[in-house]
Amino acid sequence: MKSKLLALSKNDEFQSLIKSKKISNKYVTIFFGRLTKKDESKLNISFVTKRKIGNAIKRNKIKRRLRNIMNEASKKISINLKYSYLVIAKPTMLNNEFKKIKECLFQEFEKIK
Repeated sequence: MKSKLLALSKNDEFQSLIKSKKISNKYVTIFFGRLTKKDESKLNISFVTKRKIGNAIKRNKIKRRLRNIMNEASKKISINLKYSYLVIAKPTMLNNEFKKIKECLFQEFEKIK
């Protein structure tokens, strides 16, 4: 099932997700929870990279990788669309292979049910 990725837009959405459940690994920290007034037919997800990681080029590379992984994940694995997700990248994403990061993220999203 192909679902469109929707980004979080309001500050209170980010704040409520940060206070909810989280899963962490060596590449990312994933915050997830239910939001009110959310369209459950679309994947509501945002990607955040901190300025500490590097300049804009490096941060955008990480976000492109994450977006690509999530587009594949929405097609291949079943992601719970009732939740909204906030994915915060860690500096280890820059120096590792795309394949390893993808496998690790797929495992994390399989755990969230």
